[in-house]
Amino acid sequence: MCKESIAITNRNLAKNEYLLQIQKILQHHPRALILREKDLDEDAYEMLAQSVLTLCRQYEVPMLLHGHIETGPRIDCDAIHLPFAQFCKYAEEEPDLLSAYRIRSVSCHSLDESLEAERLGATQIVLGTIFETECKPGLAGRGIQFVREVCSACRIPVYSIGGIKPDNLQSILDAGAAGGCMMSWFMQLP
Repeated sequence: MCKESIAITNRNLAKNEYLLQIQKILQHHPRALILREKDLDEDAYEMLAQSVLTLCRQYEVPMLLHGHIETGPRIDCDAIHLPFAQFCKYAEEEPDLLSAYRIRSVSCHSLDESLEAERLGATQIVLGTIFETECKPGLAGRGIQFVREVCSACRIPVYSIGGIKPDNLQSILDAGAAGGCMMSWFMQLP
């Protein structure tokens, strides 16, 4: 189950001390870990990223920075995850900075965004929101057919996000997704 999953971090949900929680996540060997700590300034994020990257390397789990594109070259991290609009901006205005990343993951919420991200050089898509989530109550998920539609149109891996749990992971895999992204499940590991 974990080999098809990307862990997404959120310090506010951690069941244990943060770096201990990261170790617990890495012991499950997810496909990757996205360091999504949106409330940190650049310096604090970079310090945390260096610590988490060290752990990820020990467990041989790739770590993707989230949004802090300037941090990668400074800490020798070649994987980034960006929101769609930010990715498009860098692809058009600073392609050399973006091309320094071997893994370029992009959040997409439609087929058109997914195809545009692929055209601009994304190496993977994080597609959401698939199922209703606790963090966005009332926002209906796009469902399995949406996953199937995007996966059949894109040539790069598509990972589903939004309400993904171990009990519904197989349904997105059956629809063509390369895997699923989970935050709460990983951050609440005992």
